Amino acid sequence: MHLRSVALSTAAVLLSVASCVSASAQGSNAPASGGEVYRDMSRPIEDRITDLIKRFTLQEKAMQLNHTNRGVPRLGLPMWGGWNQTLHGVWSKQPTTLFPIPTAMGATWDPELVHTVADAMSDEARALYNAHAEGPRTPHGLVYRSPVINISRDPRWGRIQEVFSEDPLLTGRMGVAYVRGLQGDDLQHLKLAATVKHFAVNNVESGRQHLNADVDERNLFEFWLPHWRAAIMEAHAQSVMSSYNAINGMPDAVNHWLLTDVLRKKWGFDGFVTDDLGAVALLSGTRATNTSEPGQHFSEDPVVAAAAAIRAGNDSDDVEFETNLPLAVQRGLLTEKDVDGALRNVLRVGFRLGAYDPPQASKYSRIGMDVVRSQAHRDLSQRVAEESMTLLLNRRQFLPLQRDQVKSVAVIGPAGGEAYETGNYYGTPAVKTSVTEGLRALLGSGVKVEYEKGAGYVDLADDKEIERAANLARKSDVVVLCLGTNLQVEAEGRDRRDLNLPGAQQRLLEAVYAANPKVALVLMNAGPLGVTWAHDHVPAILSAWYPGELGGAAIARTLFGLNNPGGHLPYTVYANLDGVPPQNEYDVSRGYTYQYFKGVPLYPFGHGLSYTHFDYSKLKVTQTSGDHANVTVSFTLTNTGQSAGAEVTQLYSHQVKSSEVQPLRTLRGFERVTLQPGESKAVAISIPTSALGWYDTAVHNFRVEPGAFNFMVGSSSEDIRLRDTVTIAPEASRQKTATRRP
Repeated sequence: MHLRSVALSTAAVLLSVASCVSASAQGSNAPASGGEVYRDMSRPIEDRITDLIKRFTLQEKAMQLNHTNRGVPRLGLPMWGGWNQTLHGVWSKQPTTLFPIPTAMGATWDPELVHTVADAMSDEARALYNAHAEGPRTPHGLVYRSPVINISRDPRWGRIQEVFSEDPLLTGRMGVAYVRGLQGDDLQHLKLAATVKHFAVNNVESGRQHLNADVDERNLFEFWLPHWRAAIMEAHAQSVMSSYNAINGMPDAVNHWLLTDVLRKKWGFDGFVTDDLGAVALLSGTRATNTSEPGQHFSEDPVVAAAAAIRAGNDSDDVEFETNLPLAVQRGLLTEKDVDGALRNVLRVGFRLGAYDPPQASKYSRIGMDVVRSQAHRDLSQRVAEESMTLLLNRRQFLPLQRDQVKSVAVIGPAGGEAYETGNYYGTPAVKTSVTEGLRALLGSGVKVEYEKGAGYVDLADDKEIERAANLARKSDVVVLCLGTNLQVEAEGRDRRDLNLPGAQQRLLEAVYAANPKVALVLMNAGPLGVTWAHDHVPAILSAWYPGELGGAAIARTLFGLNNPGGHLPYTVYANLDGVPPQNEYDVSRGYTYQYFKGVPLYPFGHGLSYTHFDYSKLKVTQTSGDHANVTVSFTLTNTGQSAGAEVTQLYSHQVKSSEVQPLRTLRGFERVTLQPGESKAVAISIPTSALGWYDTAVHNFRVEPGAFNFMVGSSSEDIRLRDTVTIAPEASRQKTATRRP
């Protein structure tokens, strides 16, 4: 995994420089045989790339490896790789549709919906590119640095809002759906290029630009890498961003084992790798990117650092590549062939995007600005918000509220007004529908809806503000208390220290409840909040995340029963940090996530209530053998309640006896099912027998250890409704071990 510089003799350096300069001059000045092959759309992409590379000077090659990718005017090549973000809406100077954050998408447990969202965002992105509209840094290009498929292993992590789940399988399914939606269904004719980030073992913000993650091989392949493999091998993500941190002492930006041995050789990745902003510069000193923290200090020489990044498999960087790669070739630290290899990876994506073809040759060139913030996309944003609503607590069916019994509503809390958080990497929303506005629009003039902030997100207590809020609660029929977090509390570069409600919000909660116990607590947050006092006192708690531009409407419809909440938690909500390992512990078996946490969570992974009730029955577990051996778990789900609703059925397994420590349970499959009252559906979830394997470091591969396996079906990782034990025979375990993963 470690890259060491090899000192060359003076004679060797001079010989290398002479040969490289000669090759560069010949390649840039010699005419291409058969004309301009790179313009010929009938030719294979690799032939077109070869022809184009021959036409570049060494300096032009280095320029194309600068992530802003300004194009080559003398060859008629436009800028196409100028990157942007589409985390939950296209980041643009022009208004675009704002969707709920990825954590909310994860709470839907609905990959098809996430695919639809990504498809809508990519339509808006293509429209902006076609219109030559201005992005936040450069005119809109075709490379989008999304999705973020890191794992929300630690509840304190400041960037939880950017990711889908604490579970590799759920993250992988959402990531695959997102990438496919963003890129389109034709790899040779891409709509956009997705950049999955941050590769890998990245979910600590404090000291992120110089920290080292010590993680063993088994944890890497079982927990930290499966979702990355899915995004590459199933969804064919075209770009990967390497992260700032090091793994086992080697910075990811120069980690040959990670970027070449695993990513390219094992998984067959054929796109390009880019480093996180300034990561290569940080290898040789200090650079202020998002913080002014020191970097990895890989080398004191920036030219050596740039050369190491290219040799490791990092293809694209900031201005450092443009400046230092020609110097690295002149000094013999790289050959021009090394630079050509990185350039080929970048150009391959450009050709697949149609960036070097006439615009009219792409079907995506016809996408116009009418799709941006279209009514269909705004409706989709509200649908995602409604599907993500996660009912955590509902004593004595306090929710849904009955419209004919409510004449006055007090909306209280910092998240109840226009200041509710929408999340990062988006820009300024064109529209924000607050909970107050949503309730007023839904209930009409016949119901008085009044708002008091009561407290800020992080401010100290203001007695007068809290008193005004309590007075409003006291005179109202019901209270909708909107508490949570914002970017001052959890964000890029900022981890949380605890799981408590920040600022004076706990004091506000207790004062409002004392004034009127008819409280529906709406949590609008990214990371988990250990609201133990609220759990013990208030009648209902709804998790609404950062719900996008129409969040207030979605929340109002949910509180009054027009939307039956069907979201389920994509992570564990711990009561506090007791039993949660420190952030620098990367061995998840020490107590992280639902797989290994041995305490009692406040709300378990996968938890989510409904206004109706679902019955599970008729469990059956069957096996097949042969080259494609699998296990199929089937059961019947019935809506036995009085209203239509969605249930997220979840399949877990546990190996009863093993030669190595195994998770308490592991998610193996899931399906979101919508049923009318009295309706039943047969659900079948099949998994390859090979998926039951664990990573054996003795053979550096997954293997299935034969024996008894518990299969558990339920509504959460703790709410198990059906279970059975099945024995996996030695023959089945042998047949697929070698092909479980490369």
